[in-house]
Amino acid sequence: MALSSYDVLQRVIRGRVTMQCRSLRLALSVLCLLAPTAHAQEACTTYTVVEGDTLGSISNTAYGTFDYQQIFNANREVISASPNALPPGTTLILPCLDGSLRPDQELNSITERETERFEETVRDNREYLPTIRLVAGDGWFPFTDTRLKDGGILTRLGLVAFTRGGNNRETRLDWVDDWGSHLEVLLPSKAFDLSIGWDGIDCTKMDLLSPDMVRRCTEVRLSDPVYEVVYGLYSLPDNPYAEVRSFADLAGSRLCRPDGWATADLEVEGLSPPAVTYVQPLDADGCVKALIAGEADVMSIEVESAVDSIERGDLVGDIVQNPYLIKIASLHFATHVTNARGIEYLEMLNRGLAEMRETGEWYDIVASTLAEANGISQ
Repeated sequence: MALSSYDVLQRVIRGRVTMQCRSLRLALSVLCLLAPTAHAQEACTTYTVVEGDTLGSISNTAYGTFDYQQIFNANREVISASPNALPPGTTLILPCLDGSLRPDQELNSITERETERFEETVRDNREYLPTIRLVAGDGWFPFTDTRLKDGGILTRLGLVAFTRGGNNRETRLDWVDDWGSHLEVLLPSKAFDLSIGWDGIDCTKMDLLSPDMVRRCTEVRLSDPVYEVVYGLYSLPDNPYAEVRSFADLAGSRLCRPDGWATADLEVEGLSPPAVTYVQPLDADGCVKALIAGEADVMSIEVESAVDSIERGDLVGDIVQNPYLIKIASLHFATHVTNARGIEYLEMLNRGLAEMRETGEWYDIVASTLAEANGISQ
């Protein structure tokens, strides 16, 4: 059910929407709060969907890019119910361009306020408890990357969350770039308590999952969603799989997703070998090259990585997104089931994140980190 403009605005003000961007679009804000509903697709307004609109077409008109992650983040509760079909009459917030939640609010202002409040009321009363040990892999821009403040969006959210929601814990963040070792060695051995940045898995369909994904269901516990990204399907315009209307119609295709990326979302749709052939280069650029070379029919990648690779390759128009099929993936912190304090730490993290969303600090951290990332990527 579509929300009214007033309801949507109130949810934004309370920080209950999400935002993520990378490359040139990284620093988009949510909206000019007093702007009227617009009949044209313009940034810093609200817009009412009409027949034939897609997230990509709206984003391209408003921002000049088909990367619509920022629109999804600003309207998550409206879009997530039917991401593959926008009902006409739906009111969407089209974020502004300055990276702040409101035109009169500076980036980091909420975080600075909440940090000052924490320092005054909690830290002096800290009792001794074991330091919570966090591990992340470097180079996953802008989520976990040592070039960014506190190591990126996910790491920064986690570090702050352990000092919010009544929490009062010291944390230590280390970097191990071999992601596979996090779940296979570092968490089971108790070298670390939490690993940062893992896709959620639908463990109610384990009969469809690969052995690796089943192990994640049985051996790993996840936090509440920390962040969400949108995955799209991309093909050459004349490829027979370019405009399929269901995931089942991708059977027989050569499907590209970078090596090391989770495939559980594909597996639960029946899209695992031998139904499809996986093409797994090192990164999103490799999938773009595979499409152009005719080595893959479809690539399934989160929209910002896809659009970034397509634009950098000057391939806009040569590679198109399927307008009918979208996947929403959530990102989480993980602990091993054998960690005696693992559930306690996840509950603390969840509690801190919940408070950050209520105060708007969650959005403030995301927007300011993305603005910083935008400066690096230019």
